[in-house]
Amino acid sequence: MIAIDHAAPAAHPTAGQSRRLLMCGVVAGPLYLTVTAAQLLTRDGFDSARHPLSLLSLGTFGWIQIANFVVAGVLFFAGALGMRRVMVGGVGRTWGPRLIGFFALTLVWAGVFVPDPSDGFPTNSSVEAAPTMHGILHSVAPVLAFLVLIAACVVFARRFFRQGHRGWAVYSAGVALALLAPDVLIGRTGFTVALAAAAVVGWTWVSAIALHLARSAGHHRGRA
Repeated sequence: MIAIDHAAPAAHPTAGQSRRLLMCGVVAGPLYLTVTAAQLLTRDGFDSARHPLSLLSLGTFGWIQIANFVVAGVLFFAGALGMRRVMVGGVGRTWGPRLIGFFALTLVWAGVFVPDPSDGFPTNSSVEAAPTMHGILHSVAPVLAFLVLIAACVVFARRFFRQGHRGWAVYSAGVALALLAPDVLIGRTGFTVALAAAAVVGWTWVSAIALHLARSAGHHRGRA
């Protein structure tokens, strides 16, 4: 007699799993910004008016910012997976989460490849040192992060506009413009401050989108 294997069907992602992934994205932005702000107040020799935030990866306590980059990247990537699960239809359902995932990977990249010392930071470093390969690779990360995030803002702005969420559409479009603003100050006084401010706006936007989607998923689940 031939035995028939009644295998259970593969489990589908549950709403609870999707929500947990989205909440990782919600936590990522505030966590990254809080850890960074704490370092700005405690790292000797760091001047946010002259030094980009990436330089916090250097020195005795540089491991804190390295871990900050990597952890935030992993959490944002988990959030992107959650977005992909709940965005089942409409404009941007593929490229919205995908671009957020790419953004998350640039943060991990920024943590893995540390920048070179610059403008007297760390204080015991030589400002005349030649560029290193890891420093060059690191310099690519912020460029990619901002470009990908701007594209994500445009995609989500279109999605929200089509869905009739005009407030979220305007918010997303405004963040895209804010992320472009530092380009006006490249090579000028205030560039690093503008870059840091743009990062605050951009990172907060990603977490806000994750929270919005988590709430929307929970609302639809409650009505089901």
